[in-house]
Amino acid sequence: MLGISYEGATAVITTVGAGLRSFEVDGVPYVETFGADEKPPMSAGAVLVPWPNRTAGASWVLDGVVQELEVTEPARGNAIHGLVRRRPWSVLEHTGSLVSLQTLIEPQAGWPAALRVTVSYALDDRGLTVTHGVKNVGDVATPFGVGTHPYPRAGHAPTDSCRLTLAASTVLPLDVERMVPSGVAVPVDGTEFDFRKGRSLEGVRLDTPFGGCEPAGDGLIHHSLVADDFGVEVWADPAFSWVQVYTPDSYPGRGRAVAVEPMTCPPDALNSGVDLIWVSPGESWGARWGIRPVSGASGL
Repeated sequence: MLGISYEGATAVITTVGAGLRSFEVDGVPYVETFGADEKPPMSAGAVLVPWPNRTAGASWVLDGVVQELEVTEPARGNAIHGLVRRRPWSVLEHTGSLVSLQTLIEPQAGWPAALRVTVSYALDDRGLTVTHGVKNVGDVATPFGVGTHPYPRAGHAPTDSCRLTLAASTVLPLDVERMVPSGVAVPVDGTEFDFRKGRSLEGVRLDTPFGGCEPAGDGLIHHSLVADDFGVEVWADPAFSWVQVYTPDSYPGRGRAVAVEPMTCPPDALNSGVDLIWVSPGESWGARWGIRPVSGASGL
């Protein structure tokens, strides 16, 4: 585990998976956590590269060649959450308020490209900023996606007392048996999936991909979870135009929780091609997202 701090803010990052284990400000938690000797429950804090969410049937095609990934969700026959969340990462830099890590995805069954993947966590006056980087260090052009799996929380407030606001204008229908897309994204207007003006989470059950996440005037996408006069915001660069929202009832030690997962592409993008990022040999890509406390009076 790697700790960082800045004034009253602290965060802890895992060296296996380079995931976010905790983020607190003045002792108030803003993400769900887990024990130092425990595996991240429900993929908490995980980095999801080179695809977020699921690849249907653990199979996709690159340059006309079928790629067969390991089935990592046996009950549904899918490959889930990429290739790096259970890998050891090496530390590139670790100062008081910043930690940067890297890992290498080597060519393997189902994934013929070599990618150098980096992630940095930094604390400052604005909260926690997470910066992702991907570089093609092989000789094959490849598509990929990036996601992350935080469970934000509005301090000590019960999840069902919070209002969730999403910047998403579309929702992607799923085959509920396999949890992969069953059609194209449709507008949320007039549906139960419209969270643009904020809605109470009481009674809401979601394991749902949303798209069309629109930046605000500052050029960033903003999602928030607010209880009374305080809360937490998950912001992201425009590259993270998708967000998965998951509301489990049994997060260990917490019960009801909510994951707000910025993604650059939807589930099964390796097959649909929707919003995939392509990098040629030698090319790099990068984008940021972050978490910060907010006031309920901010209108977020």
